[in-house]
Amino acid sequence: MSRSKDSGHDRSKRDEERAGSDFLQLDMALAPAGGRADWLAGQLRLAIADGRLPLGARLPATRALAAELRVSRGVVTEAYRRLMEEGQIAGRRRNGTVVVAAPHLSVRNGQPRALADPFDGEPGKDAFDALRAAPAGIDLSPGLPDLAAFPRAAWLRTERALLSRLPAAELGYGDPRGTPALRAAVADWLARNRGVLVTPDEVLIVAGTAQSLSLLGRLLHREGSREVAVEDPGSLGARQHLADCGLATPPVPVDEEGVRVEALARLDARTVLLTPAHQFPTGQVLSGRRRRELVRWAAEREGLIVEDDYDAEHRYDRPPVAAVRSLLAERVCYAGSVSKTLSPALRVGWLVPPPHWHERLVEAKRFADLGNAVLPQLVLAALMESGELERHLRLTRRRHRARRDAMVAALRWRLPHAVVHGTAAGLHLTVTLPEGVDDSALAARALALGVRTQPLSWHRQLPGPPGLVLGYAATAPGLIDAGVAVLARALRECG
Repeated sequence: MSRSKDSGHDRSKRDEERAGSDFLQLDMALAPAGGRADWLAGQLRLAIADGRLPLGARLPATRALAAELRVSRGVVTEAYRRLMEEGQIAGRRRNGTVVVAAPHLSVRNGQPRALADPFDGEPGKDAFDALRAAPAGIDLSPGLPDLAAFPRAAWLRTERALLSRLPAAELGYGDPRGTPALRAAVADWLARNRGVLVTPDEVLIVAGTAQSLSLLGRLLHREGSREVAVEDPGSLGARQHLADCGLATPPVPVDEEGVRVEALARLDARTVLLTPAHQFPTGQVLSGRRRRELVRWAAEREGLIVEDDYDAEHRYDRPPVAAVRSLLAERVCYAGSVSKTLSPALRVGWLVPPPHWHERLVEAKRFADLGNAVLPQLVLAALMESGELERHLRLTRRRHRARRDAMVAALRWRLPHAVVHGTAAGLHLTVTLPEGVDDSALAARALALGVRTQPLSWHRQLPGPPGLVLGYAATAPGLIDAGVAVLARALRECG
């Protein structure tokens, strides 16, 4: 009797699993040879997000799904493991593996709610949050290094060594300017890598470039400024931070030599935000001629240049250029971070203001948060001093270059009408597309197909050709090719 009941239960379980795999309609021919587990995990995320696998649904057994897809059981097991780590599925013993959470839901006041569509109308303040939260099997959005390469072993080893000898007094409140060790390490790093000669006392440690913009923006507004000129195209995120400080952001066009200083001179603004080493998003480098014009503008206008040294450490096909700060220290507020070299999760950056701005920014930092967390600063300082950070950069440059090459090759093959910009450096490139393409609709369709990216129009205030801003550093080459194939499909479907 019991055997017959168990057999019925097993048959029912097998039938449910078979039904569950049938409507997923997975075609492993679309998966890259070197990234099948990544691809399968992404497809399962999409199925959970769009309701094909609702909460409580049972996933097929790993052995059964592997046989159906004609892949090794290890591929399916690895895909399930990743979704378990993300909290989307869980093992329920005799009930198998079931869906326990959907990635497109968040909780407010104890109730689940759908996140906003990032491409519904003009991008709002939560556009980047909504885009990051949207389920996608392949992430080609810009702004991330190879996070899998983070030097975990070196970080843990250094942190343990520091904690073993750290005096108890060091665990109290820190200096709002940053720990002396990290300020000294940053000063040395800037001298060796960016041509910026400063003392540790001139360096202010902040929570990334975003905090640099917020501190500076609020201080500018308090002292009577009402606008900061920005590059166009230029970072939507930077404009949002400045707008939150009550500042307008009049656009200045960018061409193949960088920002057009003669257009800047026609504005009333006395402050300009620039990414001269690797302009975001075009990838252009500010030419020597434009640098000289910019220095003259700052001197004549008594202006302030905010230099966001974006992606400065990542060079593939050209030598690095010195920071603008090295030319005009009294008129340049220099901002950098480890978000593109190690990880944005650390929230560690530095600000080197002109001398007459220093004390006011220290005061603003003090009242913002009393200073960054001390332990990560000490670990980072030790990694910089030991040469570990430079070794890490050498490793990631090789990996990033290979991924850049994979993306350029995929674009050449699958999107031959796209024009590629900014390949010589950085963690992303930009493609411009034929007139008439709605790049927001294209990005939305790509997201629906499982690929996350950003439309170029997000980063424009002035008219210009449509396009996409594509990050490659955080994605394996096989997935890059698969992602570009999806972009080509999305472009066809968008007409």
